[in-house]
Amino acid sequence: MNLVNPTSLFYGAPVASRSPIFLNPTRKSQPFSSFSSNFSSISAILTKEQQSNPPEKQQLKQTHMELSFDFKNYMLEKADLVNQALNDAVPVKNPAKIHESMRYSLLAGGKRVRPVLCLAACALVGGEESTAMPAACAVEMIHTMSLMHDDLPCMDNDDFRRGKPTNHMVYGEEVAVLAGDALLSFAFEHIATSTKGVSSDRILRAIGELAKCIGSEGLVAGQVVDICSEGADVGVDHLEFIHLHKTAALLEGSVVLGAIMGGGSDVEIEKLRKFARSIGLLFQVVDDILDVTKSSEELGKTAGKDLVSDKTTYPKLLGIDKSREFAEELKQEAIEQLSEFDQRKAAPLIALANYIAYRQN
Repeated sequence: MNLVNPTSLFYGAPVASRSPIFLNPTRKSQPFSSFSSNFSSISAILTKEQQSNPPEKQQLKQTHMELSFDFKNYMLEKADLVNQALNDAVPVKNPAKIHESMRYSLLAGGKRVRPVLCLAACALVGGEESTAMPAACAVEMIHTMSLMHDDLPCMDNDDFRRGKPTNHMVYGEEVAVLAGDALLSFAFEHIATSTKGVSSDRILRAIGELAKCIGSEGLVAGQVVDICSEGADVGVDHLEFIHLHKTAALLEGSVVLGAIMGGGSDVEIEKLRKFARSIGLLFQVVDDILDVTKSSEELGKTAGKDLVSDKTTYPKLLGIDKSREFAEELKQEAIEQLSEFDQRKAAPLIALANYIAYRQN
């Protein structure tokens, strides 16, 4: 069975197709349930896994860097910076209710994977973190908007998000819709007015990139096809189209915006684009697995909702074990795109790819 290449669906990128996902039937997939959900456990687990399969010199070098890279503190530090920047960017002002609703979901916690990806990509190409912070905040505002709208009764009809009542449960459907709209529009304003030390050409390029990845050819395209596919008998190619757009698009935008703001070359930006597409699809494969293997308490949101709504998922099409194998292959493909970068600077993105693959919520 051939799966659609995740680097070819999006915007028609001219790249070679990926090989069939199950080329090596003897390879055992890593059980997701064996990985702790906290950041600090990931490097040690990966190191043990690598030691069980004697690596070559380059892999040994990567293992050493994983041991020396403190992923837990990196994520906590960057998330704290992002949270402070988000808090500053969206203060309470008149009318109070709409801004309170925006802040309720925007500051509700979360791992801040997308803004951290943006900051890490900026640093990888030699940029200053501060130049990418407005873009990092913008992608988190848009991500928050998408969650607020996803949770509405007309969409996924969820009552909980990140362990708290969803926005419409607190502020009502009308305000939740408008607060999401406000976050979407303000995201672009924030990039345009708050980015410092970056040329106007690059700022315009970043705004265009972000608009395209969330519009009718990006996130919205994935959402619409997903809605129209409920209850339908769809195949793997169709499912990949949905998730490359619905989920991977904004993750791709996060990384590409960071590379643009950091002054990356076109070659560097395209390598990072391919990295992001792979981890974007990986994120959704893992999400599908967690939805059927974890409880609502563990996830911080309603578990099993895909089964209830009869949505097509990777476990439904491939089974749990094959879905885990696919996730492992996507992770490896992503990390391969970083092989020509300075591996010490690439350590945060490598660790983030591993985190996305082995996360527990």
